[in-house]
Amino acid sequence: MLIEEIMSRNVITLSEGNTIQEAIETLQRHRIRHLPIINHNEDIVGIVTESDIRDASPSIFRAEEHKEDFQKPVTTIMQREVITAHPLDFVAEAAWLMYENHIGCIPITENEKLVGILTETDILHTLVELMGVHQPSSQINVRVENISGKLADVAAILKQERTNITSVLVYPDKDSAYKILAFRVQTMDPRGLISKIEYEGYEVLAPKLPGMSL
Repeated sequence: MLIEEIMSRNVITLSEGNTIQEAIETLQRHRIRHLPIINHNEDIVGIVTESDIRDASPSIFRAEEHKEDFQKPVTTIMQREVITAHPLDFVAEAAWLMYENHIGCIPITENEKLVGILTETDILHTLVELMGVHQPSSQINVRVENISGKLADVAAILKQERTNITSVLVYPDKDSAYKILAFRVQTMDPRGLISKIEYEGYEVLAPKLPGMSL
């Protein structure tokens, strides 16, 4: 999936000349947590986040002191080294950048101009949709040998049972000789599928049928 498919295009921004107080009001008014800062050419020059505002704000016990600080330009507290991505980059790569750099958003630029923003909320929403969790379905976790062809073999069992697969995730087992296949299937009662998969010699980790040991 490409970033342009899920990014927010209506980006709320401020300019270099806006004050910290204006940044606070903008974040609160639009209920957002990230505020790109642009120059007169609409190039992104920085970003201000809720945490930047919080770090710059006085203690609640000294809320009335140094109010003039809030009239300083946002450039005094903004982060200048901004990680950006292109609309045609993959969402997975952007998610990795956010994870690796401990950031909550990535401004999206094209020809050096700000065209959108991708937030951790966008990533989470997309993950839920890709996994099919928002639809009536069930998940079946199957432990298989870490060799090629096992995904196709288990999928073939589900096909024989005329079951639609909504999504599949593959992740490593604690034992490197095995891997876990997490199938999300369009049924609210997976008991028959579980019995069939186990009959074919595979280990179903979850869900467990009644009477089975955990």
